[in-house]
Amino acid sequence: MHSPAPNMTPDLTREKILHAAAAEIHRQGFQAASIAHILASTGLTKGALYHHFPSKQVLGLAVVDEVIRSGLEERLFSPLREANDPLDTLLAYMDRRIRDLTDDAFELGCPLNNLVQEMSPVNEAFKTQLDQILQTWQSVIEQTLITGQAQNRIRQEVDCEATAMFIVSAWEGCWGMAKNRQSAQTFRLCMAQLRQFVLSLAPAA
Repeated sequence: MHSPAPNMTPDLTREKILHAAAAEIHRQGFQAASIAHILASTGLTKGALYHHFPSKQVLGLAVVDEVIRSGLEERLFSPLREANDPLDTLLAYMDRRIRDLTDDAFELGCPLNNLVQEMSPVNEAFKTQLDQILQTWQSVIEQTLITGQAQNRIRQEVDCEATAMFIVSAWEGCWGMAKNRQSAQTFRLCMAQLRQFVLSLAPAA
């Protein structure tokens, strides 16, 4: 291993470590993730890593916030918040996931779901940070449904809070089933049914 190249800024060094750690945690889980593997994949020293991340837990929590949460924020949360018609934005996003994901996407499963299952029962800091992501996801979906009610796209009697919780839970369940079966088709079938459920919330014609 070697020190960062002279032209690698501290921010770039940190980002390189962070994304290598995210890949290692996704493949191995947090508890089995190897600092040695992370260093080998980056070519950096322990000193470089611990300068930015004083412990393995600090590194893992940074992955949760800056890779997992940030990715969901960019791909899903922000577009829903900013859309004039968030319900159509949600349905279009679901369509893209149904259409675009292939079998290899499910080899390791959903990074968020994996860490929820592994770490929430055993580590309070992980549990809190992971729950914040799930709560944000639920809140964004809830607001999407509330906006849908205001636009007469969702029935007024729909409990938006409970329905949003169900949608997020079912969405993550689709990932779990697909990971277990190593099958994009399983995900497509599950997500297609979830999409139909969302459409069923519309008022009668």
